[in-house]
Amino acid sequence: MFSAIARSYDLNNRLHSMWQDQRWRRLAVRAASVTPGDVVADIACGTGDLTEAFAKTEASQIMGLDFTPAMLEIAEHKRQTRKVPNPDRISYAEADAQDLPLESDSVDCLSIAFGIRNVKDPLIALSEFSRVLRPGGRLVILEFDRPKFALVRWFNDFYCGQIMPRTATLISRDKSGAYRYLPKSVGKFMSSAELEGAMRRAGFDQVRSRGLSMGICRLYTGVRTSE
Repeated sequence: MFSAIARSYDLNNRLHSMWQDQRWRRLAVRAASVTPGDVVADIACGTGDLTEAFAKTEASQIMGLDFTPAMLEIAEHKRQTRKVPNPDRISYAEADAQDLPLESDSVDCLSIAFGIRNVKDPLIALSEFSRVLRPGGRLVILEFDRPKFALVRWFNDFYCGQIMPRTATLISRDKSGAYRYLPKSVGKFMSSAELEGAMRRAGFDQVRSRGLSMGICRLYTGVRTSE
């Protein structure tokens, strides 16, 4: 499904978020508090937008990991052709968020943007994130949410349920049903309180979240415990 929409993925993200997706990623990078020499792992990196955003920090190594080779091909092409600061720091690899090919206690900052709800078992993935992060390492999650304000929630539900699936499918010429699945997956995913609880159970403290763009998106942060 994600292979089918890979080539139009960036365009649809920009248009249908009204360019807010780039702002959300910048806020995620800021929340990660990257320090010089940090190792960063961006899980479910897709076409590499958030991975590249981390290249503007002083991280020494930035790894983009994704389950879909077609997405990674585009991410690598962007790394080689776009003006990314010190692109040699970035590497891409195919990987399952539930079984990361990374050593324990090897990463300082781990991010996942709009991917945790697509993992088969998010609780296993969160445990993996805790495993590969060093004690004190930071976890940053971006995920869609349902706004709490009724009028905004109504508009968002209508836009994501009726308008976006049609226009995104038209642009991508998709036949897999991806843009019908994606908005439905938001409504079926755990609430913000449930995700925060899952993060704590997986070994994170200082767990916090805040709504972005009137609650359409939510930014979660946590710190891996020293235990």
